[in-house]
Amino acid sequence: MSIFIKVLDKQFDRLHPMLQKRYRFPNNAPFHATGIMKTINGGPKILYPLFSLGTKNKLLFPEQGIDIPFTIINTPIVGPNGEEQIHWERTFYFGKKKRHFNALMSLDSKRNIIKDYLGEPSVVYSDLVFTVSSDGGLKIESRKQRLVLGRIEIPLPKLFQGLATVKEKYNEEKGSFEIAVDVRNPLIGHIFSYKGEFSAHVLE
Repeated sequence: MSIFIKVLDKQFDRLHPMLQKRYRFPNNAPFHATGIMKTINGGPKILYPLFSLGTKNKLLFPEQGIDIPFTIINTPIVGPNGEEQIHWERTFYFGKKKRHFNALMSLDSKRNIIKDYLGEPSVVYSDLVFTVSSDGGLKIESRKQRLVLGRIEIPLPKLFQGLATVKEKYNEEKGSFEIAVDVRNPLIGHIFSYKGEFSAHVLE
């Protein structure tokens, strides 16, 4: 049983059937998809140096644009301590340049949240809360965050956090998944966002 079924519990049955297939990972098979980001937007230019540094950790990037091709690969793996994990690999193609936004997720069953380590190697940790919307879509919201410095993790005050809201749904008319991500800071406002659609290669 995938970590997403566990964290959503009874809510999982309210997901659109295609989203249930997407997050079930039968036989621990990876989920592969390709799509187009209709828009990718960054925040204030003062953050661009930080975004450029983020490319080294496959976390953030300074490029923006419209109609950007991208791929998603979600791979179930087992961590060193036997913990079930899902590796997220998101690749965006700006011409010949590839940018990444990767993460490693696992379940905190005691708090019923998803633990999200962002970047490779990880530089930011975030608690994630999963809920199902009335239309069968999935909503993901980040909560407490920490700066990751090797084995040391430092809690981040809210003023320094990049709080994300992710909305994913399935469009039956198009036969594709739709995704919208918005990252904001309480002080600066908009930091990073993208919106697009994608289709699975094979989905049992």
